[in-house]
Amino acid sequence: MANSLFMNIKITGTGSYIPSTIETNENFQNHEFLNSDGSTIEAPNEVIIKKFKAITGIDERRYAKPELNTSDLAALAAKKAIESAKINGESLDYIIVAHNYGDVKYGSIQSDTVPSLASRVKHLLKIKNPKCVAYDLLFGCPGWVEGVIQANAFIKSGIAKKCLVIGAETLSRTIDPHDRDSMIYGDGAGAVIIESSEEPGGILTHESATFSLEEAHFIYFGKTHNKNSNADRRYIKMFGRKIYEFALINVPLAMKSCLDKSGIDISEVKKILIHQANEKMDEAIVKRFYKLYNMKMPDKIMPMSIAKLGNSSVATVPTLYDIILKGNMENQKINKGDVVIFASVGAGMNINAIVYRQ
Repeated sequence: MANSLFMNIKITGTGSYIPSTIETNENFQNHEFLNSDGSTIEAPNEVIIKKFKAITGIDERRYAKPELNTSDLAALAAKKAIESAKINGESLDYIIVAHNYGDVKYGSIQSDTVPSLASRVKHLLKIKNPKCVAYDLLFGCPGWVEGVIQANAFIKSGIAKKCLVIGAETLSRTIDPHDRDSMIYGDGAGAVIIESSEEPGGILTHESATFSLEEAHFIYFGKTHNKNSNADRRYIKMFGRKIYEFALINVPLAMKSCLDKSGIDISEVKKILIHQANEKMDEAIVKRFYKLYNMKMPDKIMPMSIAKLGNSSVATVPTLYDIILKGNMENQKINKGDVVIFASVGAGMNINAIVYRQ
């Protein structure tokens, strides 16, 4: 393994699982949306939904079937990635599963993380090799990108040859039906195989940061907006405006730092695959990134899946990547040799980026 330091580390296989159940914006027409203090929102749901669509770009999202948990989605995506890479699962050294809420069974109020989701995925894949180490990664929405960074480090250090990195989530089971933000979230899973390669390209540079002095609780677990409810349960909550302002300042700087370290000129960047959180926010981030180089944002540089898939947290970036590589996104493709930037921001608050040559 000593030669791994002089080899390129590449993504050799991809896979994703997109649930078949479509939850459209119209399905929220009968929800009782409330303000955070429990007061009634002085607008009909039709207006609330229309404004939501204008801001986020979301028309619909996918929900997992009741019998499937996050670990099931992760395993389904992983199988496709293993097949895509044409490897034997027994040859994997690490299975890294990024998620936030564990297996939340349909209708349950509890998150189940024992055993780890990574162990469950390894079990579902029927991998016998005990030296294939499986562990979970909690890093907010940037978890999959961080998992790729960790896999890169393992292979560079010589302790691993092949790693499976998965991002999976069933956010539909952690949302407050009385919160307008509940319309943002969806379910899904994306996976990649990472290994050393003699082919040119691969992971060039990466950047990670945690801002937690004032920002740690911008995304948190909180009570329902319905003050009349006695349910002892928590839901995903966020301070949207604070996140928007934070991301707009810090994500472009992290992307620039990552790109500058790579020595790649910005003109070489062909695609930016950014966490699909909010269409307007993502566009603003990428525009700000190019503004740092005194450039305008190029057309088709930022493929978007949020309109149909919503925000599936750690699954958004790997799912988007797989969709494009498999030729399933109109007017979007990634060619061999193209420079791609992966970037994400989320709970923690955490930010990361990778510059990658296909």
